[in-house]
Amino acid sequence: MTVKRRNHGRNRHGRGFCGALLVCDGCGGRVPKDKAIKRFQVRNIVDNSSMRDIRDASAYEVYTVPKMYLKMTYCVGCAVHRRIVRGRAKEARKIRDPPQRRKFQSH
Repeated sequence: MTVKRRNHGRNRHGRGFCGALLVCDGCGGRVPKDKAIKRFQVRNIVDNSSMRDIRDASAYEVYTVPKMYLKMTYCVGCAVHRRIVRGRAKEARKIRDPPQRRKFQSH
């Protein structure tokens, strides 16, 4: 039988069952831990307009507001819908290198 993906869309090599089911942050469905698409979302705790107010009212000259680190887990359907991952052509599926990361720009 022909196979679409080398790993059958899972990351479970050598194990029969991965145990945990994760909850999709998009639809609330249950996804096997090895099949879920996991991404870290880094956000500021406050939005930009409030950040300016805090900076003006702060007693400290240099104060960095802490960030919020959220580990988001999605099922395949929600990840494709939100464009976190995309379907790739047959030859492009074989490319296993991670995509190029954006350069960090300091202002």
